[in-house]
Amino acid sequence: MKPVINYRRTIIALASALLLALGAIPASAQVRLHMQGDKTDIARWIDQRFAKGQLPPFSFILDEQPSEEFLRSWRWSRTAPASTDKDVVLRTFTYTDPRSGLEVVCDVKGYPGFRAVEWVLHFRNTSAENSGQLTRVKVADFDMVYPAAGALKIHYAEGNKISKADYAPRTAEFRTEQPLHIEPHGGRSSEEAFPFFNLESEASRQGVMVAVGWTGTWFADLEKRDPSRLTLAAGMLNTDLYLYPGEQIRTPSIALMFWSGDRMNGHNRFRRLVLAHHSRKVDGSPFYPLCSAFNYRDPQPCGEYSCLTADWAVAMVRRYSMFELTPDVFWLDAGWHTGAGDFRHGKSWANTTGNWTVDRERFPEGLKPVSDAVHETGAKFMVWFEPERVVKGTQWATEHKEWMLDTEWPEGSEQSTWYLFDLGNDAACDWLCKYYGDLIEENGIDYYRQDFNMLPAGYWRDADEPGRSGIKEIRHIENLYKFWDYLLDRFPGLLIDNCASGGKRLDWESIGRSAPLWRSDYYHYDDPDGYQCHTYGLNFFLPIHGTGILLPDQYSFRSSLSSALQCNWKVTEPGVSVLDMQQRIREYRDIREYYYEDYYPLSGTSDLTGSDVWLAYQMHRPSDDSGIVVAFRRQDAPDAEYTVRLGGLTPDASYTLLDCDTQAETVRSGRELTEGLTLRLDNPKSSLLIKYRKN
Repeated sequence: MKPVINYRRTIIALASALLLALGAIPASAQVRLHMQGDKTDIARWIDQRFAKGQLPPFSFILDEQPSEEFLRSWRWSRTAPASTDKDVVLRTFTYTDPRSGLEVVCDVKGYPGFRAVEWVLHFRNTSAENSGQLTRVKVADFDMVYPAAGALKIHYAEGNKISKADYAPRTAEFRTEQPLHIEPHGGRSSEEAFPFFNLESEASRQGVMVAVGWTGTWFADLEKRDPSRLTLAAGMLNTDLYLYPGEQIRTPSIALMFWSGDRMNGHNRFRRLVLAHHSRKVDGSPFYPLCSAFNYRDPQPCGEYSCLTADWAVAMVRRYSMFELTPDVFWLDAGWHTGAGDFRHGKSWANTTGNWTVDRERFPEGLKPVSDAVHETGAKFMVWFEPERVVKGTQWATEHKEWMLDTEWPEGSEQSTWYLFDLGNDAACDWLCKYYGDLIEENGIDYYRQDFNMLPAGYWRDADEPGRSGIKEIRHIENLYKFWDYLLDRFPGLLIDNCASGGKRLDWESIGRSAPLWRSDYYHYDDPDGYQCHTYGLNFFLPIHGTGILLPDQYSFRSSLSSALQCNWKVTEPGVSVLDMQQRIREYRDIREYYYEDYYPLSGTSDLTGSDVWLAYQMHRPSDDSGIVVAFRRQDAPDAEYTVRLGGLTPDASYTLLDCDTQAETVRSGRELTEGLTLRLDNPKSSLLIKYRKN
């Protein structure tokens, strides 16, 4: 979705001169973890790290007293819940204050096959009195001690800034006692910072992948203590509260995955972990769809978002089918709701959110006739919603004023016309679950697309009770997960497309329930080079994400390739070749599975946003030693040749390479391909797709 506003860019301390402190860094961590890479026995690691009498790898402050001073004196218990997955280890550790009755429940999940572990905390007040004051809750708080001294590096990605550099890969070396503080902007988890990173010890040839799970405002503090020791602290940024009698809250989650060898071993194992254990699956498959919309920017003058009608949508579905372009999913974006079509009076999708009924002037029988037409083609039907941003004066704003949160914005600004739906209110959340669930069912909707075009942090802050800073954010995020889980449970075949002005809500918790099928609002279709960059950067961490394509030329299409894709073809315009569209679709269906496999960046991690560079990457399937190479020579790139070194291959094996454009085949050894493969493109702004297989 096009963002409603251009958000302010906040500089996050992650660049070459980046290891500067942007916030207060706590004292040295309370726990030291000796890194063992691939030798880590996860079940044993869990039981040792959370054992009775041991300080766990988390911390908090209670009434100004650090937990390291008292937690070992609290009552401790351990349970081992049965796991439905033989590849998953479950543990629950409970710490109870014998005096106040405050409980800290730590739920731990281990993935032995991946050398990975995650945990989350729950604080529960079991007494009849208010709890003490909880501050600086760190779901992760420990030193990582590597076996050898040397350079310690962070490999990370830029957050979403609605730019060509969204998710751009970065590497920085830590300097002793020059702390690094990372946090997102405005209350959305991947806005201007990205909660996934890889911490590497070069001398030890090992590291740890780190993921923070919180779809709000998290923080991560990192500091190199000495040449073999790195401190990590992470949690929710703003926590300073007490609990009422019987009250319970949860924290962010943290995930760690230990690796050895080349750092791409870590990235690729993490991708496999996400696919195996932390992605939504329908009928056992993690695949997200190939989508098509309803002719972006048409009908004129008001476009799909205000002028789309049921008969137009049905006609477009049939046209796609007639030209053998039927996708997996037809995607109905914003503007179908009441009031959005009144463009003559300045109304649009953006200023009518909160009118969550179907516009009966344009869709007299609701969305069901469109859904029926989609289903007749064998495709699924996905529809856009934005429940949390409510425009003042709309249905929800007037009928449920008690569930609206407000905050101060400059007078006359667009932001000042919005409420935040109080999702953290349990009654509001329960109502929303049923209301949207019924709307989905009544209109034959298969997949749910949720947008979020606002900055919630100020609304949460202003709604906090005195002495309970952070409680509104906690309740909102808790119930966001409750809402998504409700939809996923009610509709077993449902997929959630997670959009927040593009991909501004990506984190460990959100990706377990959803995927970003529109990962950035950067220039809708108008800069294929930017789309190349987004694929290149996101693939280091996340295997499932998508973007759109408007025109069927080869360069633009390949620039948008990823594990999911939206083809918004202009099938009603003269001069656009249906045959080209068909060819592009055949090509995508032929290679899309590779985007769920291992990833190797072939152009390094320097700035790749310029028009004078080549960009190339490889997707490799270890199971049969096959894969693809995708490469682009940009408009101003002076050289017709570019040499890359492939990864993941068997040195002594022989491989057949197929140029998908010329159909020319060559045979090379794995050793030759890893030492250097020269790619050639004679024309600027052109692309290359090579398939390879082991002989």
